Amino acid sequence: MRTNIQHPPQRFRAWVDTAWFVLVLLPATLLPAFAQRPEAAQSPNIVLILADDLGAHDLGCYGADLHETPNLDRLARDGVRFTQAYAPSPVCSPTRAALLTGKHPARLHLTIWSEGALNPPKDRKLRPAASLANLPHTETTLAEHLQTGGYLTALVGKWHLGDADHAPETHGFDVNIGGTRWGAPQAYFWPYRGMGRFGGEFRYVPHLEFGRPGEYLTDRLTDEALRVIDRAAEAKQPFFLYLAHHAPHTPIEAKPDDIADFEKKRRPGLNHQNAVYAAMVKSLDDSVGRVLARLKKRRLDRNTLVIFASDNGGYLGTDKRQSMPVTTNAPLRSGKGTLYKGGLRVPLIVKWPGVTPTGAECGEPVVLTDLFYTLAAVAGLPHATNSPPDGLDLTPLLRKPDMRLTRDALFFHYPHYYHAPDSTPASAVRVGDWKLPEFFEDQRVELFDLKDDPGERRDLADQLPDNAVELRQRLRDWRTSVGAQMPSPNPSFRASDRTP
Repeated sequence: MRTNIQHPPQRFRAWVDTAWFVLVLLPATLLPAFAQRPEAAQSPNIVLILADDLGAHDLGCYGADLHETPNLDRLARDGVRFTQAYAPSPVCSPTRAALLTGKHPARLHLTIWSEGALNPPKDRKLRPAASLANLPHTETTLAEHLQTGGYLTALVGKWHLGDADHAPETHGFDVNIGGTRWGAPQAYFWPYRGMGRFGGEFRYVPHLEFGRPGEYLTDRLTDEALRVIDRAAEAKQPFFLYLAHHAPHTPIEAKPDDIADFEKKRRPGLNHQNAVYAAMVKSLDDSVGRVLARLKKRRLDRNTLVIFASDNGGYLGTDKRQSMPVTTNAPLRSGKGTLYKGGLRVPLIVKWPGVTPTGAECGEPVVLTDLFYTLAAVAGLPHATNSPPDGLDLTPLLRKPDMRLTRDALFFHYPHYYHAPDSTPASAVRVGDWKLPEFFEDQRVELFDLKDDPGERRDLADQLPDNAVELRQRLRDWRTSVGAQMPSPNPSFRASDRTP
């Protein structure tokens, strides 16, 4: 018996062959390319973890001895560790404002923290320069730019850029957990509120209700950050998580078991001797480890750029309940509140899977203001620029850490006093390996060759007057170009009346 098979028309067979190629063969040819970039259709997530007052050498990967930071050390091995990173200011709020706006603190006219702006000292030789206490709404922040790119934006932790009318929600953050106008918590243990440490002022950390006795602030902020990651993962939405820890800013408080552990490890000859501070740094490192683990659990680690930095150099004073200094920035000179390296140099570690090489070091001078332009570029937001720019896009440097930037100078301006013996209103410029600070009380300058004198111990201003004159003029021209606010003489100042 003969079967009568009806063959399809020629045109239909051609269509079937084409469909077979498109549905089966073509995807097979493209599969390797997509396998290399599974995140191609989604913007990279951004996690920015910012420590408060963490010194340039307070991490194991930066040479700390008593401190133990295995998670941050591993992050450095997996990404790029910058060895010449600077904060744009030696104190917190100006750095945070510059990071979020891409503008130098001097251009913003926000050059000291809000409490200092509202109540400057009146018993010093100079009246400090005027400074804004709130980040103006006329500024467009990185968070606002990222919102336009479809990002969920979340601040968890310290804000310190304005009152309730200038809260994170008014500057582009969809989520604000813990952000207030205050720069330091009353306590690191729940309920994180009270008065006495800051005079008669009652302080609290909002949105951290329903805690438990013994709960530690760094741990709780990390809990909240993990919830942000979970929500964004469930929504399949790219996110910008700004985890701004209070640690290791004063008050110097840590979990008792960690303190006891580091007390046992202290010994003569170590640079770092403060066991409580070491325990605070450990909790900070634990936080980083938990964030990285959650990203991996949620399968977000391959498409998330992680940055860790500090807002200024280490604090060299003593806490109210301790007699020993909080930390040391050795071999760098001085610390927080000054324009020497100890006040400006900060740790900076960046990991961007598929982009940053592993275990790389970058010795090119960079400043945290650069992060605005870098993260805008990472998110594909070329419109997020300022003119003239006060920073650079570092993405080429992330790919090739040994390359050089076109910028030849970094500028700093802190026209205020700080409670450190060598802190008076000043500006500074670094050009290549040369650095010149100018002090406004007596118009004195110093000149350092950072290549031969990285600790800034030998002042060469008298030996090389031409160099000093050239750099001073460049510094003054820059101040004019950004409209920097300057201190002024205090007509009522009498040295005998000054409060010690």
